[in-house]
Amino acid sequence: MLKNYLLTAWNVLMRRKLFTAINLVCVVLTLVVLMVFTALLESAFYPSGVEGKSDRMLQVITIAASGPHTSTTSPLGYKVVEQYLKPMKSLERVAATTLARAVSVYQGATVSELMMRRTDADYWKVLDFTVLAGRVLNDDDLAQGRFVAVINASSARRLFPAGAALGQKINVAGQLFEVCGVVEDALQVNAYADIWAPITTLPSSAYRQQFSGEFTAILLARSAADLPQIRREVAAIAKSVVFDDPQTLNRAVFWADSKLDLFARLSVGDTDVPDSGAATVLALIGAAMLLFMLLPALNLVNLNTGRIAERSAEIGVRKAFGATSAQLMVQLVIENVVLCLAGGLIGLACTAGVLWWLEGSGLIPYLKIHLNFTVFCYGLVITLVFGVLSGVLPAWKMARLDPVHALKGAA
Repeated sequence: MLKNYLLTAWNVLMRRKLFTAINLVCVVLTLVVLMVFTALLESAFYPSGVEGKSDRMLQVITIAASGPHTSTTSPLGYKVVEQYLKPMKSLERVAATTLARAVSVYQGATVSELMMRRTDADYWKVLDFTVLAGRVLNDDDLAQGRFVAVINASSARRLFPAGAALGQKINVAGQLFEVCGVVEDALQVNAYADIWAPITTLPSSAYRQQFSGEFTAILLARSAADLPQIRREVAAIAKSVVFDDPQTLNRAVFWADSKLDLFARLSVGDTDVPDSGAATVLALIGAAMLLFMLLPALNLVNLNTGRIAERSAEIGVRKAFGATSAQLMVQLVIENVVLCLAGGLIGLACTAGVLWWLEGSGLIPYLKIHLNFTVFCYGLVITLVFGVLSGVLPAWKMARLDPVHALKGAA
């Protein structure tokens, strides 16, 4: 039976090539936009590569401090990381890094604006950078306060176009660093930078006593199952923070968030409550995607209604020979699903082309994105939903036609 349905669907679609082509264009354009958006979301919230351990990673970025007469919210200070988070026994590792900041790099008469982070040695053990030359920062670099730096591949080509970067000196905002390593470019939230240097090369050691500053703590759990407990433990640790002047500040709030939680908390959430608002963000994204799918689906409903109406005589004959409304409806829906699946395959190929273009265009620096099995499954599901949405209504309408009226060509 299914084979007959598929053969009939193919013949019908080839009968009116213009209708088929218009439907395919609608399906392909819609799927390309949805697939590219889905791939970008997956890259942002569930990355692979450098942040491939993100399924068991959390980050603490901001601290909300308050007292009887004042309150403030700012990036984390190093003292919180060192004194309160690094001693946690439930974690495999805790890394500290500054936020990426723009710095001026002087090379003779040339000045380049690059993004710089200061990190500890654990940072390089939590994140999986691909080392292209030399080495990354280690514990000895931190302990000795060495003025060494790791740069990414793009910066190495930009600063040293005539030769190798290893061993070269770079002047970063008046500080002279020796390049000890070159790593692959990375876009992810915790990895994005052009230059990395030891925390201990900061111009002043005052950062060690600061509760607020410019740091991020990256928490690596032993397994993803430990994350809920770690979140609760971090929330409890925040309550135990004792400020230097309790008369001014006596309460601290900070949370261990995943990338999705962090985005939600900064966009729609509240820093004072455990709920980051991630469910709201996912609901909004899902609603937006559904609405985006409904617009072309409504257009396809009209096209499909017209295409199916031309077959009213055929439908009347089949009903006269005993075909049920359910059988006819299944046939008509299958035809539309076949069309959408064909559009889905074309759309997947076009999506791969768009993602390839995005990588090479430089619109998003250091973007590395590709179609994988997960994204392919998303595309398949979206295609099937799209096919059913745009085919059910006209199929239901035509399958209920009275055989006499259908044979007369009345829709």
